[in-house]
Amino acid sequence: MKTLIKNTLIAILFMSFIGCSDQYFDVNTPTGTASIDQLNMSDLLGPVIYHTVTAQYNAERVLGNYSQQFTGEGGGASGATSLSGTWLEIYLYVLPNLKTILSKAEAKNATHYTAVAKILTAINIGLSADCWDNIPYKEASQGAVNTKPVFDSQESIYVEILSLLDSAITGLQGSDNGFPLGNEDLFYGGNSSKWIKAAYTLKARYQLHLISRGMASANDVLSSLLNGFSSNEDDLQMSYTSRNINPWYSREILAAATGNDHDKVGDQLVSIMNGTTYPFATVTIDPRLPVFAEISDASGVWRGFESGGDGLSSDGNNGNTDFAAGGFYTNVTAPIVVVSYAEAQFIMAEAAFLANGGTPTSTGTNAAAYAAYINGIEASMNKLGVDGTAYMTDTSIDLGMGNLKLEHIMKEKYIANFLNPEVFNDLRRYDFSTNVFKGFALPVDNATSEFPGEWLVRAQYPDSEAIRNPDNVNANKQAPTVKVWWNN
Repeated sequence: MKTLIKNTLIAILFMSFIGCSDQYFDVNTPTGTASIDQLNMSDLLGPVIYHTVTAQYNAERVLGNYSQQFTGEGGGASGATSLSGTWLEIYLYVLPNLKTILSKAEAKNATHYTAVAKILTAINIGLSADCWDNIPYKEASQGAVNTKPVFDSQESIYVEILSLLDSAITGLQGSDNGFPLGNEDLFYGGNSSKWIKAAYTLKARYQLHLISRGMASANDVLSSLLNGFSSNEDDLQMSYTSRNINPWYSREILAAATGNDHDKVGDQLVSIMNGTTYPFATVTIDPRLPVFAEISDASGVWRGFESGGDGLSSDGNNGNTDFAAGGFYTNVTAPIVVVSYAEAQFIMAEAAFLANGGTPTSTGTNAAAYAAYINGIEASMNKLGVDGTAYMTDTSIDLGMGNLKLEHIMKEKYIANFLNPEVFNDLRRYDFSTNVFKGFALPVDNATSEFPGEWLVRAQYPDSEAIRNPDNVNANKQAPTVKVWWNN
């Protein structure tokens, strides 16, 4: 993996000149660098995956604060955001190069490369549309031919996502026609069967978003998951190395150790893991909490930082939870997870709960929903390498299917998806309802914010795009408190 990521980072130097731009659409190839014609599909795939993961990280840097899994160093709540780093990754480094991979793959009939490029396209336009709603897509990545692309509606983007995933599944089920994926595949090392599972699992995730719009049903979600992830070994993730370190480690651990700006673990997360929001019967804390965080004082009491709470915890004392230096997601070589088996199980639990007639306020479900709920918890425990036996047999967790509520499923998904942008999508899907997310509230300082009494629910288009493409930006921009299409 060390050699792979080293080569990927070298290839990134080439990619900077293949993408679109003024910053994005001009194509310049300085002397001594490779031209597009000289680069193979395999040269481009690794860097595209690397930047896909980086886009996820950059989005979560703000969306995780919105989701109150963490706060700023003093408990700060993030304000309106443009997520310019995520836009840069997707529109400069990812989509233009995916277009090149697709062109080369289709010319060679390299069906598996074509399929993977389509899955990666779906992931990136999915993240982009979830952040900004309407986005450039069909006219994007055309270079100097079109420097002012029109924006596609989020609805049309979602139709495209499902089409791309279906096409990719078909392509991966057939021959690679002599062009197998290899070590440049930083996710799966060329394992096409895992890519098929990933495509089905991603399809279920996006179908879940569409239930409220009537464009998918809970049973559609369950149908997709039949062919999705079957274990933690299937997780779509990329790990780092001691030379090319995990960005969360850099942001939260190195920065803290050197006196630089970093984040604190949020009270919302800590309170549901230390027994405050959901009192335990026998256990003291969720065994995953010490894998996420560590206490910075000698109190022995876990106190997260309230969002916008000026450094205080919800009990009125100073917050004391830092990111764990050796944490599963915050160590030097930690992975960044795009979508996991644990998430797939919680998607299954939610979909089965809804298909059985469940609502945000109903109690009780069927065996399928309950089994998926338990399986999701177990998968999360196993992934993090902790013993979840006592936790999973605690009667506050092992409720029995007659007592299960949607809030229990979503609480466990909130924990299992730590540092994943999908958490913010879940919160928006249920309008931050306390019936589904117990104890969730606007940041403490919201009353003095720019948008008192309102949730921030979308990103603003970056200034760079507004300057370069003003007419299309102005035609699509909305206040950060206006819901995206699938949330209406």
